[in-house]
Amino acid sequence: MSFFKHSLTLFSLFAAASPLLLSQLAHAGAQIEEKLVPSVQSTLASAIADRAAPRLIGDPRETTAWLAEMSTRLAKRMPDPEARSEFLITVQYEASRAGLDPQLVLAVITHESAFRKYAISSASARGYMQVMPFWVRLIGSAEHNLFHLRTNLRYGCVILRHYLDIEKGDVVRALARYNGSLGRFEYPNTVLGFLERQWKWSAPVYPATAPPVAAPNPPPTKQ
Repeated sequence: MSFFKHSLTLFSLFAAASPLLLSQLAHAGAQIEEKLVPSVQSTLASAIADRAAPRLIGDPRETTAWLAEMSTRLAKRMPDPEARSEFLITVQYEASRAGLDPQLVLAVITHESAFRKYAISSASARGYMQVMPFWVRLIGSAEHNLFHLRTNLRYGCVILRHYLDIEKGDVVRALARYNGSLGRFEYPNTVLGFLERQWKWSAPVYPATAPPVAAPNPPPTKQ
């Protein structure tokens, strides 16, 4: 085979495969590896290790309404209703246990991976929340698979919570840290834009339950 034909064959194979490859690439930044003091490292490791079963946290009326609404919004990206429900319950659970707004986590996922489970960035960040592999070495275990739904969301939420704590609740700076772009505003603005346009949600207002009415005291009986 001539060099030209060989090159043309390789190009054809790449062209055929490239849509699949490109569909898995994510255009995310890279969280920066920083030395953790032992107490912080231990706290983060404990947060990663807890393995209670995911469940919706909060008032059942609100969480049921939330799940139904988010499932409708996510249907085009995740057509399978069972997988979509599992995903959303895991998002709500992991975000809530980390003290995060589930809507913010959905906005981060929108920008980081566009809800592609096996997305990989040019910096090797992985999965839905584009977690850098060095976090497994710092606070996890060798068997942790960052493409696993719950593992990825657990790491992502714990890391974002860590950055929020560092930044004393400043969401803009915490998001920039998550993206490895502290001091710049493109990433936080994009995520917060997704939050406002696609994922903003308010719980329905339910009527207050009336307190039970005490039975009137019976009239005194004559002796």
